[in-house]
Amino acid sequence: MAIIKLFYQVIINYLRTKLSRMQFIMVIATLVGFVSGMVAVLLKTLVHVIQRWIEQIPATRFAWLLFPAAGLLITVFIVKYFFSGHIEKGIAMVLKAIARKSSFIPLKHTYLHIITSSVTVGLGGSAGLEAPIVATGSALGSNLARITDLNYQERTLLIACGAAAGIAAVFNAPIAGVIFAIEVLLAETVVSYFIPLIISSVVGALCSKIILQEASLFNFVLKQSFDYANVPFYILLGIMAGFISLYYAKTFKHTERKLHESKASSYGKALMSGVMLMVICFIFPPLFGEGYKSVKLVANGTFNHFTDNTSLFSLLNENWAIIVFTACIVLIKPIAAAITIGGGGNGGNFAPSLFTGAYLGFFFSKLLNNIPLVKIPEGNFSLVGMAGVLSGVMYCPLTAIFLIAEITNGYELFIPLMIVSSISFFIVKSYEPYSMETKKLALEGQIFTHKKEKNILTSIKLEDMLQDNYERIEPDKKLKDLVELIQKSEKNIFAVVDGKERFTGIVELNDIKQKLFQPELYDKISIKSIMKKPSAILYAHHDMHSVMEKFDITQSWYLPVLDNEKKFIGFISKTKLFNKYREILAAQGDLYE
Repeated sequence: MAIIKLFYQVIINYLRTKLSRMQFIMVIATLVGFVSGMVAVLLKTLVHVIQRWIEQIPATRFAWLLFPAAGLLITVFIVKYFFSGHIEKGIAMVLKAIARKSSFIPLKHTYLHIITSSVTVGLGGSAGLEAPIVATGSALGSNLARITDLNYQERTLLIACGAAAGIAAVFNAPIAGVIFAIEVLLAETVVSYFIPLIISSVVGALCSKIILQEASLFNFVLKQSFDYANVPFYILLGIMAGFISLYYAKTFKHTERKLHESKASSYGKALMSGVMLMVICFIFPPLFGEGYKSVKLVANGTFNHFTDNTSLFSLLNENWAIIVFTACIVLIKPIAAAITIGGGGNGGNFAPSLFTGAYLGFFFSKLLNNIPLVKIPEGNFSLVGMAGVLSGVMYCPLTAIFLIAEITNGYELFIPLMIVSSISFFIVKSYEPYSMETKKLALEGQIFTHKKEKNILTSIKLEDMLQDNYERIEPDKKLKDLVELIQKSEKNIFAVVDGKERFTGIVELNDIKQKLFQPELYDKISIKSIMKKPSAILYAHHDMHSVMEKFDITQSWYLPVLDNEKKFIGFISKTKLFNKYREILAAQGDLYE
């Protein structure tokens, strides 16, 4: 490994001397796109191999129902014994790394998601591979940037390049890959980011197009063109998609939270979740695995019958049985996804969102087609429904629009895609400012939002601003002791602490200036009599938003910082914070500069 790294760095150093900064970034972006694309191909291939193996096992009719539980148990075992019992999952992990970890993602993320998600989803877990692929591609971009000694801005760009290549490879949709990276990962985007992102995305898409079989690619052929007469129905679908997206998010988070609150061991949760998945998949077989096979049937308008293992739907005629069956699937999919992920599996909500949207569009159009004089294309509504729910669950309307446009090999449905995605996004945004993936982290200030000032403050760590080279003095000391400290200090503020280093107050030179010129008072005045309480106190766990708020309220230039035991650890200077702010702002320039 060391030899490979050394060889890589020799080549990189040679390229640095021969290429301009932008040309060099293009080369690295191409490499990131290729590696991320190949990883996406590997993960999809692993899942297909596992599922083909399951299909070929000579066993009883319902033996396949045992595999989701086996997948969760194996995933929990792998995480427990090889990854310290816990892994950060999904897109939220990437966003947090960009905002709070200077775009450094640990090396283990370049392979752990491939292993765990292939087992979870391959053995029937009702989740998607896109989030693990995004996490892996982002980790590859981050680590290639790290060993190439790139700066924060360039590391962040390569993280986005890895994610774009992963999405492009999974769906053979390079434009959607670029837009996903910009819309979801990059809160601040400059024009020069587009070219590296496009290069990575195209290279990733080519990897899947060349290597994967056509059957493995997620694409569709439109059977009917867009009819303007159906616009009112698309508006209704957009409204439904918005509220179903809200239902999806609430149901998923509630189910996942209940599993996390369970006092069972990790294996107990996995087994319990596996049993629940077994029951769900027995009643609703399309919920087994990613579900893209059944999505193809729905979106191609060929979903004309289904397997009724329970005979529950046999009481209805075939047409109404399909309508009720698909409605139940729309409502139960978020529960199945939450059970899979909350039970210890590794997967994401990208594919489940598409799945839910496809079935929603099919249910809606199938229902309307039972009304006399109404005849709308079920395949088209299924495809547009996918965009609506993806837009509402993942908060990425542009990605949803271009993704469906690309996988249908044209822009025939562009107008209904825009209608449904925008309405769905407007509805969910009205109720929830943040997606379910990012809400908790956004409220904690752990990820970037689209507010530039807050993003800069989020990227600054309190410990980096802390100045601990300030003199300390005890409250029972005399003024003469302080004078001795003043003579050897360049500071004009002093911390007063007791014998156990616990903070009690501050002394500022401006407050005692007159007393300093009265030597006869040196032995008479105690520090306790001249110290004062600071206008505000900071603690080591505070984020920079809180710090800036306190500076604004108090109009102070220095504030003391204490640890959890109220021991003094240093001061934060407003001047230093402003200088850091300006430095970060200046660094967010164009790559061509």
